Amino acid sequence: MRVRSLLFTLTLGALFASAAIPLRGQEAPPSALPPGDGRDIVAATCSQCHSLTAITHLREGRNAWRHQIFDMVQRGAQVQPDELDTMLTYLVANFGPGVPFPGATPSQVQLPAGNGSDLVTQKCSLCHGLDRITATTRTRAQWTAIVNRMIYLGAPLTTDETKTIVDYLSTNDAPPGTN
Repeated sequence: MRVRSLLFTLTLGALFASAAIPLRGQEAPPSALPPGDGRDIVAATCSQCHSLTAITHLREGRNAWRHQIFDMVQRGAQVQPDELDTMLTYLVANFGPGVPFPGATPSQVQLPAGNGSDLVTQKCSLCHGLDRITATTRTRAQWTAIVNRMIYLGAPLTTDETKTIVDYLSTNDAPPGTN
């Protein structure tokens, strides 16, 4: 009987202790986000399930952020309909293409000279370092898919710029014989 009583007491103590531990997503305070209209909505909504770094490490355009919000709502995020536009505007303004990462240092990667080199440097480095481009060799089809995804995420590219970038990357970073 004493063992049962001790076991019950330990179990009850563990239950109360675990209730006092914050959820993983609640670790980052709202102050981790830049100030602005919508910060509190983003902090309260998003930190229910994950840390705020899941947001602050992205650089997405308006359509991609809208997709992210609706995807999270489908997964259970509690966002009121009248909060959607405020949340979207806040995310684009603070975590859209061209917004520098806090403490980011420019990449020291030099791309090979050629038609499109300057365009790749100018457009791709809006959201990430050029080291991501040179880290892996890809085929034309892979570069086309990647550039199209970047456009979906908000990369500001015209049709002509897209073709020039894919041509450049396919020529300068494709496995031999796959252009």
